[in-house]
Amino acid sequence: MTTKLSNAQIAWRAAQDIADGAYVNLGIGFPEMVAKFQPPGRQAVFHTENGVLGFGEAPPAGEEDWDLINAGKKAITLKPGAAFFHHADSFAMVRGGHLDVAILGAYQVAQNGDLANWSTGPKGVPAVGGAMDLVHGAKRVAVITDHVTKDGKPKLVKACTLPLTGVGCVTRVYTSLAVVDIQDGRFVLREKLPSLSLDELQALTGAELVLPDHIADLIAPEL
Repeated sequence: MTTKLSNAQIAWRAAQDIADGAYVNLGIGFPEMVAKFQPPGRQAVFHTENGVLGFGEAPPAGEEDWDLINAGKKAITLKPGAAFFHHADSFAMVRGGHLDVAILGAYQVAQNGDLANWSTGPKGVPAVGGAMDLVHGAKRVAVITDHVTKDGKPKLVKACTLPLTGVGCVTRVYTSLAVVDIQDGRFVLREKLPSLSLDELQALTGAELVLPDHIADLIAPEL
């Protein structure tokens, strides 16, 4: 019995909600995996803060061109029509509202949509970086994350206790256990693993889950 989704399965689920032709920025690390799972017949246009629009998947090992990298310093390929531009122009695109979606990781997401995804603590990210621009520049901000921390503490909370990346910016969270929307300052459950009861899910969530009339099963392929 599946106890939780893998990172690849979480990324797959998030990819299903990206519209064809959407301009998308994927956060460094785990969120970059979303690009692998675009549904057939759909092609997003991926943007990276260091100045590339329309990049493709990673090249085969040994065939990297290290002049072609994303913001996470990982090798990329180019799609037909890809464009290069100055770092400042890249952030002008972000701040000007030209991105349809930003998908980021998280340490904590609050029920009002606040996001904490950086920390100056031990082994923490040294600075907030471009995420603070993305969360308020993109038209839609989604988070992909495990539902709980490595020591079992909820990542979906009433209020963030870590430094904020943005205020009231997240609209949907894809976790290892559920898909949760943020509406009117509340967590609204949309999908959950069929093997998990509502009570079990609520016990792993640090704020009340609003339960609509229909809650779909969260099912992902084996990846």
